[in-house]
Amino acid sequence: MDTQLATSITLMISALLCYSVGVWSEKFAGKLKAWHLVFFWIGFVADTSGTTLMSIMSGTFALSVHSITGAAAILLMFAHAVWATIVLMRHDKQAIAGFHRLSIFVWVVWMIPFLTGLILAM
Repeated sequence: MDTQLATSITLMISALLCYSVGVWSEKFAGKLKAWHLVFFWIGFVADTSGTTLMSIMSGTFALSVHSITGAAAILLMFAHAVWATIVLMRHDKQAIAGFHRLSIFVWVVWMIPFLTGLILAM
């Protein structure tokens, strides 16, 4: 297996694990905590890095459900992590307690390109 391919797969699986841990542990905890935010950012960085490597390897860009939802997911993950940072810095108790609703929405949207990428790779 090509080193770039192995690296991009590792990054995408790391993104899945980190982002899922951050989102679902926040949901089960019932409120946003700083360590959840760390997992959001690690997931975002891993996803963006893995996506970039895969884009470089493919050498082409095709407009598809995968590419459109992938771009939307990266933008949503970034906005989600930024907003989580702001919410924690403001110490807004109501926003901290209800933040998981946004997190789950972003996670579900993110799973679409993750799964379509997995299916396309088979």
